Amino acid sequence: MTSTEVTSVALRPAGPEDADAVAAIHLASRAGAAMPPGIHTDEEVRAWLAGRLEEDEVWVAEIDGEAAGYARFTDSWLDDLYVVPTYAGQGLGAALLDVVKARLPDGFGLWVFEMNMPARAFYGRHGLVEVERTDGSENEEKSPDIRMEWRPA
Repeated sequence: MTSTEVTSVALRPAGPEDADAVAAIHLASRAGAAMPPGIHTDEEVRAWLAGRLEEDEVWVAEIDGEAAGYARFTDSWLDDLYVVPTYAGQGLGAALLDVVKARLPDGFGLWVFEMNMPARAFYGRHGLVEVERTDGSENEEKSPDIRMEWRPA
């Protein structure tokens, strides 16, 4: 996949009008990631994420006015951090993770699939530590996963 150079990133809270862009980022990112296949249809994902935009805190990373990544989190949990594959490795994920750290200064947890070595390495580089491993029997994909936490100093 071809990488696109990022010159400037704008970070902002997402609103309901971002539902389609967030879903497109989610679907493209999962399709290009080292993850088990999703078990929901694209339409189900779009509807679910639209509802999450009303419940969770969501931030979007924009490049030239176009949404290229997003982070979705609650008061103690990072549920999603996805970047369009063509922008991977360009700092968008780090910028979004910095937003989450600033918004959740007491720390947070997340789950990452064991097979997703790039995501595991990314989170490790950014100070998250592994605290639990499972066989995946409790997640929808039935794939082994790892719980990581960010514990501020």
